[in-house]
Amino acid sequence: MIFSKKFVSECREYSSYTEHVAAPMFRKIFAVHGEVRIAEIVICGLGFYDLFLNGRKITKGLLAPYVSNPDHILYYDRYDIAPYLQPGENVIAIMLGDGFLNCKTHVWDFSQNVFRSAPKLAVHVAVEDEEERQEWEAPDFLCRKGPVVFNDYRNGIFFDKRLEPERWKLPGFAEDDSWHSPIPADPPRGRAKLCMAEPVVVTGELKPVKVWPGELADYAAKPDVTEALGGRDTVEQAPVRTGGYIYDFGQNNTGIFRLKIKGWPGQRVDIQCAETLRDGAVYYGNMYYYPDGYAQRDIYIVGSENEEIFEPMFTCHGFRYLYVSGITGEQATPDLLTYLTVSSDLTERGTFSCSDETANKIYEIARRSDISNFIYFPLDCPHREKNGWTGDANASAEHMILTIGAEDSYREWLCNLRCAQREDGKLPCIVPTDTWGYDWGSGPAWDRVLFELPYCIWKYRGETAVIEENAHAMLRYLEYIGRRRNEEGLIAVGLGDWVPVNREGGDYQAPLGFTDSVMVYDMCCKGRMMFHALGLDGHAAFAEQLGEELLAAVRSRYIDRDTMVIESACQTAQAMGIYYCIFSDDEKPEAFLRLLEILKRDGEKLTCGFLGTRVLYHVLAEGGEAELAWRMITGKEFPAYGYLVEQGATTLPEQFLSDERKWTMSQNHHFLGDVVQWFMRYPGGIRVTDSSHVVIRPEFIEGLNDVKASHCLPAGEISVSWRRENGWIRLAVDCPDGVVCQVETGKWKDIVDLER
Repeated sequence: MIFSKKFVSECREYSSYTEHVAAPMFRKIFAVHGEVRIAEIVICGLGFYDLFLNGRKITKGLLAPYVSNPDHILYYDRYDIAPYLQPGENVIAIMLGDGFLNCKTHVWDFSQNVFRSAPKLAVHVAVEDEEERQEWEAPDFLCRKGPVVFNDYRNGIFFDKRLEPERWKLPGFAEDDSWHSPIPADPPRGRAKLCMAEPVVVTGELKPVKVWPGELADYAAKPDVTEALGGRDTVEQAPVRTGGYIYDFGQNNTGIFRLKIKGWPGQRVDIQCAETLRDGAVYYGNMYYYPDGYAQRDIYIVGSENEEIFEPMFTCHGFRYLYVSGITGEQATPDLLTYLTVSSDLTERGTFSCSDETANKIYEIARRSDISNFIYFPLDCPHREKNGWTGDANASAEHMILTIGAEDSYREWLCNLRCAQREDGKLPCIVPTDTWGYDWGSGPAWDRVLFELPYCIWKYRGETAVIEENAHAMLRYLEYIGRRRNEEGLIAVGLGDWVPVNREGGDYQAPLGFTDSVMVYDMCCKGRMMFHALGLDGHAAFAEQLGEELLAAVRSRYIDRDTMVIESACQTAQAMGIYYCIFSDDEKPEAFLRLLEILKRDGEKLTCGFLGTRVLYHVLAEGGEAELAWRMITGKEFPAYGYLVEQGATTLPEQFLSDERKWTMSQNHHFLGDVVQWFMRYPGGIRVTDSSHVVIRPEFIEGLNDVKASHCLPAGEISVSWRRENGWIRLAVDCPDGVVCQVETGKWKDIVDLER
């Protein structure tokens, strides 16, 4: 296998909001004589590519090869093309998109990426048959501009079918003077690597539940978006806001669409994606990082009078609603558009269901948020940003590992995280990035993902290779963050308990010095265990020493020993103090009573940001108050998860907001989704100690008549179910061979009938 570094481009110019440059097509003709012995392609298409063999699309999935900084890692894919070859003439056809190589947005400084350029192709093709061995690289192809007149991973794609040469992907096509040799392109500086993450694939199809004439709500981009244009007009203007049709697909999700249209040459179909309606109009104002006309908008121009099918490439969107203009009333049928849901191709690994439909709905919308935000790695949201925020991935790591087979994708993303780590150990808050995210947005609550992902993979899958890969980066980080302590021995850098209920993101109650120091203490504890597992005793000793110093400093500064209350007396601080063992074991009972008093003061309503929400319900259940946690989760009043169900949510929002600001926030985030783990751990009873040891200890919630939960361990599936029967609780546990399964029924032992 050869990773070619001979990169080429069709031209030097690259696309922007103010000047569109059509994406290139590449083509190579060759002949096969007799039986094929070897036939493979190793391809790096930057930013994205689509690969065709004799007209058949064989790309592994959408957005191939990956979303990465090409100066860190150059991702390649390998294909065995022997099954697609035929005797005589064959054709390899390739289309390129901009991907992360050419992000247009000024936000996050992507438009200033040093590697920004026209799309680039590097490829090595080897075909050996009975007569000869043939090899080609990208300079051996011919190229020209194609029908993709604009494309952007975050924005969308504008496709003019009239500009696509008919049959250009097939043998027998005659190349005219518009086809020419490509020009050499500077190779990016990243190291070559095969992509080992699961591909991004279409996972399902949704038909619209309703179609009706409607309009677009107003849209305003952030001021810095407009300022970045420097007074220049964008090529595309804002969409027409009236006279179109609204397609409702019944659920918020991530994907693309299939447009199936019989129109006329030159008919232009504009499709605007959005999460929600506002006053009956399609509202996309929460995607304000882009000029109007580019915020999740696709344009298709019909090429003939025949029926045409179009599925956007090089992009994906987060949406429930499509606003379609440029079509006639006769064309506005349910069959015009199909929602193709998209995510990484991850196996299902955990399930939960119960007799309470509100709880089932909460589980469903949380899982949809997880899956729809997993595009190679966890995104913060699939529409506005599509960024790999480290804090989001950190918050969701454990419940995702419980329910989906994400460890290979996590390991690939961790490669990128390590590449982004600076020499001094500092990490950015988003990955991939070029230079943005080191000076704002990070901090221990985000950086902890470097420890949390390897730890969860080790705990649930028994894999130590991921620890080996990240051990040096983890030690470098601890050395770095240890130098950031203040005169009190505490750490207060970056962001804290982000997006508390009904507050601005940075307006959190828990002191930053407390939450940051606790997060680093947890990193030290988990790092020590992981280092010991590899025999890295020096690393472990360093982590242990730093952890002990931080614990002492936090306890000295923030605990009131007379009351056992953490300074600020808020839900987040008190729950984190218990969960992360800042309180000693003999202090925890009293600290727990203080937490209950704080909750009573707050009307038993959640006030936390994402750090507190992640631990509060676990602390309550472990302290004997699972019923209270259940009520807070499933309740119908704001800000419970059950309230979201009552409001018709189909995914989890970025934040619990009760006022007009909720319209400005994402309606599809995953970092509040640890309620998934809570359901599986407490009503479901599955508590994984490690990959070969499980404790089964269900909480038999009052009002629940039956529960089913499962998790697939490396050795096989463990399943738990229970139901109430005539005053008894019948508990059934199925555990695979080779796994120690410890069943505990606690205070319920006298009324539990156990089946194993």
